[in-house]
Amino acid sequence: MEKNYLREFYEGHCDEDARLRSRHGMVEYLTTMRYVEKYLKPGDRVIEIGAGTGRYSHALAQKGYQVDAVELLEHNIEVFRRSTLPSEPVTVRQGNALDLSEFPDGVYDITLLLGPMYHLYTAEEQKKALTEALRVTKPGGMVFAAYCGSDATAIQYCFVRGMFRDPRNLALADPMTFKLGSDPAHIFALHRREDIDALMDGLPVQRLHFAGTDMATGYLRDTVDQMDDEMYELYLQYHFATCERPDLVGASNHFLDIFRKL
Repeated sequence: MEKNYLREFYEGHCDEDARLRSRHGMVEYLTTMRYVEKYLKPGDRVIEIGAGTGRYSHALAQKGYQVDAVELLEHNIEVFRRSTLPSEPVTVRQGNALDLSEFPDGVYDITLLLGPMYHLYTAEEQKKALTEALRVTKPGGMVFAAYCGSDATAIQYCFVRGMFRDPRNLALADPMTFKLGSDPAHIFALHRREDIDALMDGLPVQRLHFAGTDMATGYLRDTVDQMDDEMYELYLQYHFATCERPDLVGASNHFLDIFRKL
C-alpha cells in the first residue's frame, strides 16, 4: 500500500511534526487551526485523511473532539500511536485517500485533507481524493483541503537555490507560464489557484475561504524564527489580516481551500 518514494522521504528527510512546531512552521499550523476552530461545534466528529504523525488530530482530540485518522505510511502511524495520550478520543488506521470504503457516507462534520493533495500527481487522482472526502462528510459539513503552491517553489527553490540550472528541473516548468509540473521524483504536487478551481468545478460545494497558510513566511523563514514574542505576535496579526488577499495568496507555499458540502 505504501509508496516507496513517500516512505523514503518521510522516514529519511522530513520531520513534518517538527516543521509545524518551529516558529515559522507554526504560522501554517496556527492558520489552519484558526480556520478549523471557526467552524467546529460541540460534539462534531472529525476525520483527518492523510494525518501524518498526527499534529492536527492530536490537537483536536485533546480539545475533546472524536477524531478518526487515516494515514498511508506505517512509519507515520507508529509515531502517531506513540504520541497518543490515553485520554485522547482518537483512532488511527492505515488507508489511502483514494479509497475510504471502510467509512460510510455522510458521517463527519469536519473533514481534513491536509496532506494527500501534496502527493497526488494527476487530476483524476486529485478529484478522486476530493470526492471521497466529500462522500464521508455530512451534508452541511466542512472540508479543509491543503495544497502546495507552484510559484513559491519556483521562486524559493528553482531560482533562489538555482535548481533551474538542472535541465531535469527546468523541464518541469512550462516555458511560457513557468507553471511547474509534478512527478513522484520531485515528491510534491504543485498547484496554482486556477488548478484548484478546475478540480472543484462541478463538485457539490460552497467555497467559504481560500487562504495562504504561510504566505510571506517561506521567504522570511530566518527572520520569523528570530523574532521576539512581541514582533512574532504582530507578524501573525499581519498574516491573518492578509492571508486571503487575492493579490498575495498565489505566492504562498501552502494553500487551504475551505468549503461546505451542499
